[in-house]
Amino acid sequence: MAAIKLSEYGEYSRLKLLARQVVEGFITGLHKSPFHGFSVEFAEHRIYNTGESTRHIDWKLYGRTGKLFVKKYEEETNLRCQLVLDSSSSMYYPEGGYNKMTFAVECAAVLIELLHRQRDAAGLSVFNEKLTLHTQARSTPVHLNMLYSELERLWHPFKPGSETKTFAAEALHNIAEAVHKRSLVIIFSDMMGTAADGGGDLFAALQHLRHNKHEVILFHITQKQGEDDFLFPNRPYKFIDMESGVEVKVHPSEVKDRYLAAMDAYRKELLLRCRQYRIDFVEAHIDKGFRQVLLPYLVKRSKLL
Repeated sequence: MAAIKLSEYGEYSRLKLLARQVVEGFITGLHKSPFHGFSVEFAEHRIYNTGESTRHIDWKLYGRTGKLFVKKYEEETNLRCQLVLDSSSSMYYPEGGYNKMTFAVECAAVLIELLHRQRDAAGLSVFNEKLTLHTQARSTPVHLNMLYSELERLWHPFKPGSETKTFAAEALHNIAEAVHKRSLVIIFSDMMGTAADGGGDLFAALQHLRHNKHEVILFHITQKQGEDDFLFPNRPYKFIDMESGVEVKVHPSEVKDRYLAAMDAYRKELLLRCRQYRIDFVEAHIDKGFRQVLLPYLVKRSKLL
């Protein structure tokens, strides 16, 4: 059997095939759960509004679900969604295995597939110390294949030097101005590099997104064993900051309590500020799969449409 060549914007992207598989499994599971009311199954339907014409009601669908849905046509306005990925060095932790960047890229790909099925438009922005990629939200097949191709570029091995000293607040300000009004902006980031100034630049940038009338979901990407729980064997370690390269030799037991207290305080501050700006803040652990990302997205989408 001849090998299939993957063209740059071709049909057979590995990421695209993975996304399709994940979404198919998710939808199947959703039908068996209390969340089946979300309109994943009905990419070409919308909920019937009392008083409107019954001419376009899908009665077969009513027979299966007991709910009234109207057939939806392409000219109807759908959601515009901008996916924003932090590609700084810390996102490639842990090295040598499944890391935060891999998880974020796969989450973005899965959401693109789900957006496509619901005829929504997807755009992609990538930043580290600056904005390195920004595309407008579109729904054409060529555009979506280009997004998959750009995401696959982020699967490269860890390369030091992509530092986010103040969370590239300027990049987020640029995104806030460039994204179409009233879009859903979904951010994937570990939020590292924001604590030096108390997070002031970050919070100002997030507030800018909301000021421009964008809805925002912030997925806080973390790795549980090392980052969240600081679980290391009882021996001396040399810790290296993946962003700055600074090295610290220390015994984990000597700093664990202070580390956990500082991380807990920072998470609480993030959550508080996000609530203040009416931003959805979601903890996303890389070892807990895609459902923790897909369900919050569907909840948000159901509120917007």
